[in-house]
Amino acid sequence: MSGGAGRRLKLYVRQGCHLCEDMQDRLRALDSELGLGLEVVDIDRDPELQAFYHTRVPVLATLEGEICEYFLDEVALRRWVAAPAQA
Repeated sequence: MSGGAGRRLKLYVRQGCHLCEDMQDRLRALDSELGLGLEVVDIDRDPELQAFYHTRVPVLATLEGEICEYFLDEVALRRWVAAPAQA
């Protein structure tokens, strides 16, 4: 079982953001291989998230922290998937 299985990724986005759409498309293409369990969160639906992320989207994050922002860092993502889950 890969390290990503059973763990969650959140992709923070906003509507109309072409970088957000690009990262989401790339993550969907990798999902069948990596089993990402991706949750997409629109920051504009939550005032706290909107204030925190503002224009710094997309952001790919885990419970442990952020993997990347603006552009997908596939190396970092694969490293996260391969790593053992934190207890």
